[in-house]
Amino acid sequence: MPGTVIRLSVKPHTPGEHGLPKHAVPELRVTPEGAAGDYNNYRTRQLGGDPDQAILLLTDEVLRQLNAEGWPVRPGDLGENLTLGNVPESALRPGTRVHAGEVVLELSHRCDPCTELYSLPYVGRERGPEFIRTMSDRRGWYARVLAAGVIRTGTPVSVQPASEAATT
Repeated sequence: MPGTVIRLSVKPHTPGEHGLPKHAVPELRVTPEGAAGDYNNYRTRQLGGDPDQAILLLTDEVLRQLNAEGWPVRPGDLGENLTLGNVPESALRPGTRVHAGEVVLELSHRCDPCTELYSLPYVGRERGPEFIRTMSDRRGWYARVLAAGVIRTGTPVSVQPASEAATT
């Protein structure tokens, strides 16, 4: 069964608000700078708009695992712009290319969990350290944009392993 985009999420810059959770949108314009209408405070202020962190994606496999462990994480909660269905987490690693319609992303590195996750209502300060440990290697993948375009919810997704991407 092919993969699909099951949710697209953004959070516009709103002074005084945390960047989580991100809200669902029916379509997303992806540029080399990132997702239109989305603001990532850390990427913007600390990393100077690093193109290797233009888009954050997460698989529904991770969400299902977290839910089974008692964490009621929903798509968009972890700050991802794309939530992918039917894409095995084991297929993702740096250099992997993700094709979603006309958009091509190349995974650069995992997203490290941070204390911003404490702002989620089911985490908070008390459970924050436990959730950070739980999220190690599970927060999603940052990607650079190789081909810009528009993605819609339901867009088919294909994954090109890093070894194959290196030869094309």
